[in-house]
Amino acid sequence: YDRAFSKPVGEVWLTGDDCKVVNGPLAGESIAQLAKKFERELTGEAAPQPERFPLLIKFIFPQEKLSVQVHPDDETARGAGLPCGKTECWYVLAAEPDAQVAVGLKRGVTREQLRHAIARKRAEELLNWVRVRAGEMIYVDAGTVHTIGPGVVLLETQQNSDTTYRLYDYGRPRELHVEQGLAATKEKTGSGKVVPSGQNGNLNLVTSPCFVVHRRQLKQNKEQIVTRHMPPSSVQIVVGLKGNASISANGQSAELLAGEAVAIPASAAQFSIRPGADLDYVHVALPQDKVPHPQTVME
Repeated sequence: YDRAFSKPVGEVWLTGDDCKVVNGPLAGESIAQLAKKFERELTGEAAPQPERFPLLIKFIFPQEKLSVQVHPDDETARGAGLPCGKTECWYVLAAEPDAQVAVGLKRGVTREQLRHAIARKRAEELLNWVRVRAGEMIYVDAGTVHTIGPGVVLLETQQNSDTTYRLYDYGRPRELHVEQGLAATKEKTGSGKVVPSGQNGNLNLVTSPCFVVHRRQLKQNKEQIVTRHMPPSSVQIVVGLKGNASISANGQSAELLAGEAVAIPASAAQFSIRPGADLDYVHVALPQDKVPHPQTVME
């Protein structure tokens, strides 16, 4: 994720519908095409819709404050004819000392107060601003008004939705979606920082109804076998942060480099990771069972 770009880049999508396989027998096919072709063989029994890839993972490199925005939950999204809502999480990979994000409304703020603040161009004043540091995980439940400031690099995991209602944009000439956004806004949510658990290079960063995210470390040439022990099955996604590795499953293998993602189909009962150098990676999947929202803190 520390690669140099020839021009400013705001986001890099790793598993979007239009992202394409770069090697192997399926090279050139998009994730959307593969999900429609293989359905649960790829996405797994845990996927809400068998023909849609369930998770969108991206790197975010904000050069300036992003718009104040909100995403609908599943119920609101389906009422609008959309396939799903958008709950997300941000894993902070790098942060300058004064880097901040805003997560949710301040205690007691109502939607009507937010509406008036938007009209007066003072929406930022009603948000919970928190400083962030590398290694922190922020959970952003659907319906949470939020924004991201500059000076951070984030790995975002979310439901596979690109629906964003822009509430306020600092006077920039982009379309706003105030009425839709206010309708989707929840005055109180469980969003905030998640306290990770685990040790010895194996951290559970967040477990939620929509995704489970771990960070793992492996020494060079120390192979790891990952086995699926119980249904429902889920597609597994490995994102390289540092080092490189060979990942093998179902008789196929792929090289994982920092800044890249490898998707392992749900049909694979197990897969192996063999690092070619000390490896630091994030492992993402759907939850095995129904789980509650994670416990969070706001600090």
